[in-house]
Amino acid sequence: MISLLNAFKAAPARPGPANLDMDRFKRLRWQTFLSMSLSYALFYVCRLSFNVVKPALVAHNLLSPAQLGIIGSALFFAYAIGKLVNGFLADHANVRRFMMLGLLLSALVNACMGLTTNTVILTLIWGLNGWAQSMGVGPCVVSLSRWYSDKERGTFYGFWSIAHSLGEALTYVAVAAVVVTWGWQYGYGLATLMGLAGLALIFFFMADSPQSCGFPPVHHEAQTPTPGDSPAPSIFSKQLALLKNPALWLLAMASCLMYIGRYAVISWGVFFLENAKAYNTLSASTLISITGVFGIIGTGLSGLISDRFFNGKRNALAMLFGLMNTLSLSAFLFVPAGHYWLDATAMLFFGLSMGALLCFLGGLMATDIAAKGAAGAALGMIGIASYAGAAAGEILTGVLIEHGTTVLSDGSKAYDFQTLSIFWVCASLVSVLMTALFALHLQQRRPPTLPKRKDSLVPVQP
Repeated sequence: MISLLNAFKAAPARPGPANLDMDRFKRLRWQTFLSMSLSYALFYVCRLSFNVVKPALVAHNLLSPAQLGIIGSALFFAYAIGKLVNGFLADHANVRRFMMLGLLLSALVNACMGLTTNTVILTLIWGLNGWAQSMGVGPCVVSLSRWYSDKERGTFYGFWSIAHSLGEALTYVAVAAVVVTWGWQYGYGLATLMGLAGLALIFFFMADSPQSCGFPPVHHEAQTPTPGDSPAPSIFSKQLALLKNPALWLLAMASCLMYIGRYAVISWGVFFLENAKAYNTLSASTLISITGVFGIIGTGLSGLISDRFFNGKRNALAMLFGLMNTLSLSAFLFVPAGHYWLDATAMLFFGLSMGALLCFLGGLMATDIAAKGAAGAALGMIGIASYAGAAAGEILTGVLIEHGTTVLSDGSKAYDFQTLSIFWVCASLVSVLMTALFALHLQQRRPPTLPKRKDSLVPVQP
């Protein structure tokens, strides 16, 4: 057991040459970044496959919407707890091996999901998938902190966050096409294969840290210690300090409510479009995939724009994108059936704004206020709140759909989404309010002057 635990400790530093090979350093950094990002997109495919098969399960009377809500919530509850635990662990871990184990488990769960329709069994194994999924995001953020300086953090966090949207787009195009062509069981099979492909990317191309490759750590802050300085705080003490930070909890609540709206579309968007607006599965999935495609743009540009033009200040941008998200979600839900291009436009702006919010509220703004060495813990705190909200939203959504279901004389079902739509929109609007309170709290606690921090884009000798 001890040897197994030691295998997941951060990789030890390797001695490097006296003259650093910066070309090799940059190549390894890009190699790690790209393999990590692409594999995290495939994490998402293994997470969202269930959402694509939901309509088929209901249409074949295999499961009810309430049962689907319970199964889906199991992933969110496990993910929320796992994201906190594994976020704290990731600060100390070999992130490469951590991610590999998580993606392997997630791929195996997807392989099992197509073998049964028993609600209890599906709830248990989909909950296991939630824990496996939680082993992806923390290592990614820790890896970014190990390979990139503060000056680059927003930019590369934004580029990495594209993986969320890329994974969504892949799921709602590729998995949906397989489900329509061969059946819902094969959708899980494709997700399994994509998960294994991501595992190979991590194994062959990702490195744990610069130190593990013979380079010194990336220099974050210029420090000139004096004889009277107290010892630097440990990673564990930095993590504990986060728990006492009210700003981080306000941000966590904003993300929690934002995730209700996010998974309203991701988890139930196909079901909503099929039953409220009479789209078929492929057309509905194509519309939902628009959020993933334009989420790539929103996510990729948000970190870059906030770093380049707003000097790393993201609060106002987060509120602006939050309002855009609320308005686009309202249009998606309340525009009558038969207006394809209006639905597509709503999904376009929803994707742009959600991509930016995933970057800002979903992690970047937390790492902005977290101490160095505690990035994983900050992400864990945001994560447990976010996915607790997603889980609660999943259960309430299933219950509200069930409550609004009418069985017609021919045995078909009609659904009333009015109450549910109001719930989703209100959650999104209150998220904007919590973001404003977060910004106000920081403004009140900010000291009059702050020392200017010097950053370097390359590793330096300690």
